[in-house]
Amino acid sequence: LAARYFNAACIVSAPIVAVAANSPYLFGKDLWHETRIPLFEQSVNTSESGSLARTGRRRVTFGHGYIDNSLIELFDENLDLYPVLLPETHQYDAAQLYHLQLHNGTIWRWNRPLIGLGEDGFHLRIEHRVIPAGPTITDMMANAALFYGLARALADQAVPPESQIAFDDIRKDFYRAARDGLSAEIDWPGRGQVNVSELLCSELIPLAGEGLAELGINDSDITRLMQIINDRAESGQTGSAWQRQYCAQHKCSFQEMTEAYLANQQKGLPVHEWTI
Repeated sequence: LAARYFNAACIVSAPIVAVAANSPYLFGKDLWHETRIPLFEQSVNTSESGSLARTGRRRVTFGHGYIDNSLIELFDENLDLYPVLLPETHQYDAAQLYHLQLHNGTIWRWNRPLIGLGEDGFHLRIEHRVIPAGPTITDMMANAALFYGLARALADQAVPPESQIAFDDIRKDFYRAARDGLSAEIDWPGRGQVNVSELLCSELIPLAGEGLAELGINDSDITRLMQIINDRAESGQTGSAWQRQYCAQHKCSFQEMTEAYLANQQKGLPVHEWTI
């Protein structure tokens, strides 16, 4: 089941980054709708030598393929594809998995397996690193609900969606959606190429609602949070779109735009309700 959830997290990454995009600017330049994606990949990319350089593998990556049975496949991939970046020695008991966690911490998949140690022992989880922060707590709650609902719904489908769409396609779609936002055209099982905004409103938001219901989320909370995503997708006003529109209309500095952004954020209204 963990493999199904990981694959689902990868598949939904493109529509989620499109509808959650919130960082169009960097150093005064208008770039991608979610510029955080290429920024992190380029800034953390290390100068590698040997087999890693020859294969073009990067430590910040969308990944190299679906997994078949277990998240352990990703840790095997860590050993097979990535040389140790921090060759430290410690006197910890091997059962504490210190070196495994350290090595995994030098590889940043956008959907990353993590091993943690709590009061009840070790746990294995998936870190979905696609969603940006903001613009408001309300928006972030809706974004998280969309992810959890879609991941649950897709992982439970009788026919695994990963058997219907190639990993190379969802990887390309992820970067396309980060670049183009809600105007992106992405691949989806049974739909072919489709506008991501239309896909969200017609199929993915209702599907996420079903997944949230299976998770036991209150009906009123599902309706409220999915309506926020629906209204954002229909209006096209993500955090990224609002910033661009505000700067274009007011011909203002980034400081002035940021002050207006903060004022709207403090009101607590979801970003699709912000005025320009």
